[in-house]
Amino acid sequence: METSAKSKGTNAQASARTAMQAFTIAKARPLPIIILADCSGSMSADGKIETLNQSLREMVASFANEDQLRAEVQVGIITFSGSKAQVKQPLVAAKDLGWENLKATGKTPLASALALATSWLEDRAIIPTRAYAPTIVLVSDGQPDEGDQWREEVERLLQSPRGSKAQRLALAIGSDADETVLAGFIANPDIPVMRTKDASQISQFFRFVTMSVASRLASSNPNHPMAVSNFDLENFENF
Repeated sequence: METSAKSKGTNAQASARTAMQAFTIAKARPLPIIILADCSGSMSADGKIETLNQSLREMVASFANEDQLRAEVQVGIITFSGSKAQVKQPLVAAKDLGWENLKATGKTPLASALALATSWLEDRAIIPTRAYAPTIVLVSDGQPDEGDQWREEVERLLQSPRGSKAQRLALAIGSDADETVLAGFIANPDIPVMRTKDASQISQFFRFVTMSVASRLASSNPNHPMAVSNFDLENFENF
């Protein structure tokens, strides 16, 4: 009888631990970070693609080390080059992302990338209902090759419930990057298109993205991103 009571007590403790572990795991809500990376041929010049790779690796490593109790940072990378966009890294927890360097080649099919991002936002199997508002980051050094098709895809993204609520950030690399396109993607006068003349400030931009997401994780409501209206890459160290 005593042995049976001890066994029941042990089983009860084990069940309680299992329930607590399940509760802790369920408590962490996904916080998706979607990167739209221009990998057209022009990104191969002046060390741009190399710096982009290094910056993204550092950002992912930083997210992987974040406390995951409240939110699990997930990162997905959509590249656009050649004739269409492709999923370079599916949306997974940062700690589980297997890095593979991006390569630069071909044209700039931005509309295809925006369409793919919208499909992610609308797919509950990729981004569950309980997820926090996503952060979507667009990086480009040129102009779309599909004419004005990008406008239609931007509108679709902005009309989607998650797209409209997402924090949308954009970096224009070099003088050929079309700020009109990037500003249309952001669609918020309080958030500027950040510009760098060369590859040197790409890493600073992604350090800012990292800091912005970290501030969401530390806030009482991770759905509210930090203000960026006064942010300046030139004075990043003083921000």
